[in-house]
Amino acid sequence: MLVKSSLLALALCTLVAVSAYAEELDPTISRVPHDQRAAAQAMKNPVPKTPENIAKGKTIFEGNGSCHNCHGLNGKGDGQAAKFLNPSPRNFANPEFHKNRTDGEMYWVIKNGSKGPNGTGIPTGMLALIGTQITDEEAWYVILYERSFEGKK
Repeated sequence: MLVKSSLLALALCTLVAVSAYAEELDPTISRVPHDQRAAAQAMKNPVPKTPENIAKGKTIFEGNGSCHNCHGLNGKGDGQAAKFLNPSPRNFANPEFHKNRTDGEMYWVIKNGSKGPNGTGIPTGMLALIGTQITDEEAWYVILYERSFEGKK
């Protein structure tokens, strides 16, 4: 019994340590595979950037999209589910991310999920959301809202 308890305690400590030290993957590296990147980068957000559309994106981010569960209400990758993910979810407040990602690349990840840098490698917890939780159009509103986190502390 003591051995089982010790092993359980060790496993829990390891889980906590891994989640406490999980880091965001390099935001300068695309999560879109090389062979699909040009097409993703060429995609433009058809939804105009207005306060109303950003507010609509917030409603989706915090509602049906369930984005806040991983990315947090402030978009910093610190949502309730984030503590169980390694690597940690994307921090949308990081200006480096926005400087290096197009709206089309963000859309691609929302549509297809993420298998890590360049679409290969370390899998992430980001699942495909278009068609399961949100529509194509709703994804573009979410992107406007995610962009609004840039540089916020």
